[in-house]
Amino acid sequence: MNELVKDKKVLITGASSGIGKYLAIHVAREGGIPILVARSADRLAIIKEKIEAVFSVPCYWYKADLSNDAEWKDVIDQICYDHGSIDGLINNAGMAVFDLVSEAKWQDIDRMLSINVKSLFRTTHQLLPHFLQQGRGHIVNIASQAGKIATPKSSVYAATKHAVIGFTNGLRMEVESQGVYVTSVNLGPVRTNFFNQADPTGAYEKAVDRFMLDPNKVAAEVVGHLFTQQREINMPGWMNSGSKMYSLAPAFLEKAMERQFNKK
Repeated sequence: MNELVKDKKVLITGASSGIGKYLAIHVAREGGIPILVARSADRLAIIKEKIEAVFSVPCYWYKADLSNDAEWKDVIDQICYDHGSIDGLINNAGMAVFDLVSEAKWQDIDRMLSINVKSLFRTTHQLLPHFLQQGRGHIVNIASQAGKIATPKSSVYAATKHAVIGFTNGLRMEVESQGVYVTSVNLGPVRTNFFNQADPTGAYEKAVDRFMLDPNKVAAEVVGHLFTQQREINMPGWMNSGSKMYSLAPAFLEKAMERQFNKK
């Protein structure tokens, strides 16, 4: 059991499946208290029941549509009222629709901006005063390697993750001297239902299948760094090395990797 996580209340968005579900399990395994948020009340109720039965720790859940700012603000207020202090926040909720900008539907663009960026800003903005007042806390933002290297058909998604990384880096410098840790998690493709919506054809998922990360391993890595001064978590490592090369020679990489970049 990780003493840094034990008895800590950790709010996890997008917690009904994929990485979010495993984050909840690993927080509970380390003795922490997961507070789960997602749209699917049925799934959250099942996760709560299993976590409490297996790990003997309290687990709480709240239904919310994070694309609805007014609704999400009210739910955050309710969480703060119910629990008093929150120790950690993992902004995990996110979605994508891969499409050429010229062919994209505005509602898809708007929803990506609302969930990936605005709701993350909203949650952080409302909880940050609590962390600063406590003089402690940890904010973990699930970003993406797409936030470092944009590719065709992911222009909007990449832009949202660029925003998350920029926000995370700036916020870190604002609050690090006040006891609040801020970490970005930059992931390559993860084997979850994320791609059911991002690319319903299944072509991209099939093309990158052998590179896909295990969501359980991702969650274990993230929880293993909770309440530590970890600036970034990058998975897989080789993809992060590619992003560093891209920052040095973008035109060369775009030409050399043109075929791979156009697999969506």
